[in-house]
Amino acid sequence: MSARLTERPLGTAQERPPRSGLLGHHDFRLLWLGETTNRVGINITGVAMPLVAVVTLDASTFWVSVLAAAPWLPWLLIGLPAGAWVDRMRRRPIMLICNLVPLVLLASVPVAGWLGVLTMTQLMVVALINGFAAVFFGISYKVYLPSIVGPEDLQEANAKLQGSESVAQVAGLGGGGLLAQAFGAASGLLVNSATFLVSALCLLGIRRKEPFPEKTGERPALRQDIKEGVQYTFKDPYLRVLTLYGTATNLLLTAEAAILPVFIIRELGVPEGATGWLLASSSIGGILGATTAKRLITRFGSARGLLVATIASAPFALLIPMTGTDWTLSALVVGSAVLSLGVVLANVIQGAFRQRYCPPQLLGRVSASVSVANFGAIPFGSLLGGILGTALGLRPTLWLLTAGLALTPLLLLIGPLRRMRDLPVAPAAP
Repeated sequence: MSARLTERPLGTAQERPPRSGLLGHHDFRLLWLGETTNRVGINITGVAMPLVAVVTLDASTFWVSVLAAAPWLPWLLIGLPAGAWVDRMRRRPIMLICNLVPLVLLASVPVAGWLGVLTMTQLMVVALINGFAAVFFGISYKVYLPSIVGPEDLQEANAKLQGSESVAQVAGLGGGGLLAQAFGAASGLLVNSATFLVSALCLLGIRRKEPFPEKTGERPALRQDIKEGVQYTFKDPYLRVLTLYGTATNLLLTAEAAILPVFIIRELGVPEGATGWLLASSSIGGILGATTAKRLITRFGSARGLLVATIASAPFALLIPMTGTDWTLSALVVGSAVLSLGVVLANVIQGAFRQRYCPPQLLGRVSASVSVANFGAIPFGSLLGGILGTALGLRPTLWLLTAGLALTPLLLLIGPLRRMRDLPVAPAAP
């Protein structure tokens, strides 16, 4: 049974965005700004925390990779029940709490640094608890979006969110390096915590009320809810193959990302501030991917466009291990940017597909099932990068991982996508 709306349904003339598109949609603008600011904060954390570990605490490659894995471990621990809970609860209050928790925890790191009591244990705890907040925020905003915009605007909304996520990577990763250089790696996190406050204020400004959740008595047991979402995801031929591709790609991407800051700082000798900008270089491709997604889908179709985007971009990952200390440093920028271009195009297409394709009452659980598979691979990828980097060396490990990334789009060919121009908008009748 779907949730009962207490206001006019979406799609009426009064609620459709004006001619300016979603830029003229008050509530979407605030959701967009809040989610983007949240992503800026997450990306600042992503570069600042390893820098604190490497520069302030002189951590080893392995412990840096463990720190990179910690924020993603909660997906394995609570990802599936979180999806069921999100389907039963209002999403905006969840997102507000998930902004306030990192605000407090990140501010504790520089305080501990000033007092001389900062340890790797505290960094791990902060990263882990922030990861729990990110699980609920990530599921909630994907389910909350269709209550803000109509089905016909989901493709544009997802493209804008993916594009701003890439901008957030540039601002967050580059800004994280600059903050570390200007104020010290730990002190930069104090500025970072303010981004979560901005995100919370944006969410408070949204005018549209959410539908009331269903009464607890009308819902089956939590375990049955979880089982239903998992079965739906992995029995569906489209969701199954897209989830398999996303999981394999995330495993290799995060293994590469876990050792890349160590490679840049210790093997290439790049200073902290420039390291953030080099890590942010991939976002150039992400911005381009978000802005060209609509044209790609119009020309090739959503299913074929997904195949074109991933197969054409993935081999550029092999440029990354070619990077040296001279002009070949540009190989890292080009390889990362083109790889990100394909990833963002795929994310735009898949995000809009799931939001239109899945029954609304299952969307939270399906999103959680996909995210647990995709993001659950990330801590394993981070640990894999650290183990291989320690055993084989950083550059040989990068060669191994990027070769795997070049091949992952072939997984998309094992499902029905290879025979289609467009992804379906609804499941086939039984």
